[in-house]
Amino acid sequence: MGLTDGVGRGTLKGLAYLGGLAQLGGRAAYATFVPAAKARRVRPTRAIHQAMAVGVEAIPILSLITFFIGVIMALQGAYELRQFGAIQFVASAVAISITRELGPFITAIVVIGRSGSAFAAEIGTMKVTEEIDALETMALPPVPFLVAPKFLAMLIMMPCLSIWADFMGILGGLLFGVTSADFTVASYLAATRDALVMRDIVTGLIKAVMFGIVITAVGCYEGFSTGAGAEEVGRSTTAAVVKSIFLVTCVDLLFTALFYFTTEK
Repeated sequence: MGLTDGVGRGTLKGLAYLGGLAQLGGRAAYATFVPAAKARRVRPTRAIHQAMAVGVEAIPILSLITFFIGVIMALQGAYELRQFGAIQFVASAVAISITRELGPFITAIVVIGRSGSAFAAEIGTMKVTEEIDALETMALPPVPFLVAPKFLAMLIMMPCLSIWADFMGILGGLLFGVTSADFTVASYLAATRDALVMRDIVTGLIKAVMFGIVITAVGCYEGFSTGAGAEEVGRSTTAAVVKSIFLVTCVDLLFTALFYFTTEK
């Protein structure tokens, strides 16, 4: 009975958490996209500031990581493909794996570490210092004022960062291909172009948008759930990172399976 009770409580708690995320995301989407709500509540300057923090400032570290990921993918692929005399397929393997999967996923991990944790820490600190209550007193609803700019910035910047990650990953594969696999720059790019179809890129962009929604919802929800005291801010920040990574992985699995079965011939 103890095990059954624990599983039941955990399931109910998880469903309640997902319901809270859905409610928060819905309210943020309403404030962002409904014309009357958007005109009255969303501050464009705040959205631009969030876009700079989420997107532009993440480019250096994202570029470095995805470039090395591209090199690693090319090395690992070449190790196996060389045994079958098919090393010419290294470019195809790197391009498809980066655009479909690794580009958006690595982007999400980087953004979680930089921005998802920052969302939780910012809103959690405001909760502890009672700034959230002050906003409500001034007739500024916290979700449209705090969450909607983050939501809008994430929707715009996650696909952009994902495209940049794809480019840097392919560039990393190009470096290996030219230096160690008898490719020229032109032949490697031609092989990459021939391997990719629009579905590969669109799949990655759809995942990036969904990842952005999850990261924003989890980070802000954990911030609003912060208890009293500075220690609780740290707990919320840690929880936001851990839960965001888990949910992003689940969403990735869901959409990968969906795209696989819907395109299966």
